[in-house]
Amino acid sequence: MTPPFALARIHHVAYRCRDAKETVEFYERVLGMRYTNAFAEDHVPSTGAYDPYMHVFLDCGGGNVLAFFELPNQPDMGKDPNTPAWVQHLAFEVADMDTLHAAKAHIEAQGVDVLGPTYHGIFRSIYFFDPNGHRLELACNIGTPDQYAELERVAPLMLEEWSQTKKAPQHAAWLHVEASE
Repeated sequence: MTPPFALARIHHVAYRCRDAKETVEFYERVLGMRYTNAFAEDHVPSTGAYDPYMHVFLDCGGGNVLAFFELPNQPDMGKDPNTPAWVQHLAFEVADMDTLHAAKAHIEAQGVDVLGPTYHGIFRSIYFFDPNGHRLELACNIGTPDQYAELERVAPLMLEEWSQTKKAPQHAAWLHVEASE
């Protein structure tokens, strides 16, 4: 059933941070995001619970906003021990391969370890961690319109096969064959 409304865009995505100031400074310095605003409350507006927090917002460009909560009265941040570190991440798009290489050099110059560029068939990306342990990805699209159309065509087939077998379908195995540059 189709809902009786349409989503306009993602308003913001929020994660937890250890230190709001350190987090804002990292995203400004390393990724060039613009710090736009903050909310600080002693009581959570939606629940009324006493839980002081600082909620900071960063403009990622293109109408995208990334936000963080610092929660000093909560236990230290943790991660799901059953989810590998590479699974949960935030991916940002850059314009082209030159930009991706320039970003890697800039981020490494900030003292941050960077993995990649990694080949993903229709995009290449680099990976690194923010000061909170959140994995970040910068990705550059390299696919052709025909490749994107083919991926959209086989997506339902792949999902159905996966749901039945829990083994990687081979409908898009061509993604994993890197052409020489």
